[in-house]
Amino acid sequence: MALGERVGHVFRGAAIGVAEAVPGVSGGTIALVTGVYERLIVSAGHLVNAFRYAVADVPRKRGWARAGQQFRYVHWSVVLPVFLGMVPGLLLAAMLLEPVLTEYPEHTRGLFLGLVLASVLVPLSMIPRPRHAGHLVALIATAVGAFLLTGLPQAELTPHPVIVLIVAAVAVCALVMPGVSGSFLLLTVGLYEPTITALNDRDLGYLAVFGTGMVLGLASFVKLLQWLLDKHRRMTLAVMAGALLGSLRALWPWQTEDRTLTAPGDNLLPILGLFLLGLALVGAMIVAEQRRLRRAAEALTEEPAYQPPASYRTPADR
Repeated sequence: MALGERVGHVFRGAAIGVAEAVPGVSGGTIALVTGVYERLIVSAGHLVNAFRYAVADVPRKRGWARAGQQFRYVHWSVVLPVFLGMVPGLLLAAMLLEPVLTEYPEHTRGLFLGLVLASVLVPLSMIPRPRHAGHLVALIATAVGAFLLTGLPQAELTPHPVIVLIVAAVAVCALVMPGVSGSFLLLTVGLYEPTITALNDRDLGYLAVFGTGMVLGLASFVKLLQWLLDKHRRMTLAVMAGALLGSLRALWPWQTEDRTLTAPGDNLLPILGLFLLGLALVGAMIVAEQRRLRRAAEALTEEPAYQPPASYRTPADR
């Protein structure tokens, strides 16, 4: 992989990290738009298998063979740069976005609304043909469910370690599911501010419990999602698109504290401008990714066929 593409993966990871800190925006959506989603999901599945085989085989003195094989299947050239960008992106967003979201909530939601709306095109374009009515029904049903879910009033949970563990396990599923925001889930149950504060204050105890929950949730969910993408790709992508559409409710700029939607009011023009900027940014990313894929496909088709050395060829080949 070229150095420029590795650097690009670092920036993709930073964008995913920033998205995960923003309520209503899914890091899985950004991964989908930037073209690294399926490689990350496949790699996560192999990592889960590797740890499972290590726990099962090593104590029984069967060695590291199966675990090592799974580690070799991981797309490390993608995973490592994305992770390298994701961690500082998340920390920087936690530090900078909290005051912006507090002081300019309508403006930021307007920008994010444009980002997520344009992202709906990605899973829709990935649904292989033929498509049938069942895909449309799944899309609409998921959109309605996500719309109702994002309208729930905010709850307040005491950040007890067991509660943090469970919520983190569920929230990490949102990290790998485009259209579902882990930060918004934390906000809904009242653990968003404690988690952001723990990140900013480097509360290692809280972060250790939260990280353990994430690992458990990831190990439980990622294999299921990988299986769905492999066996039921059309339906899974339709559900993803529906989740994206339904989640737009959380990003409507004009809403009350109890999440009741209202008609457009103040700051209409600047919010509209930020909305269009969000559409343009994701549109540019989609176009850039399509061009990259097209160039890669052209390079493969133009590559000359392999010719074995003369000593290995038969007289007829020569």
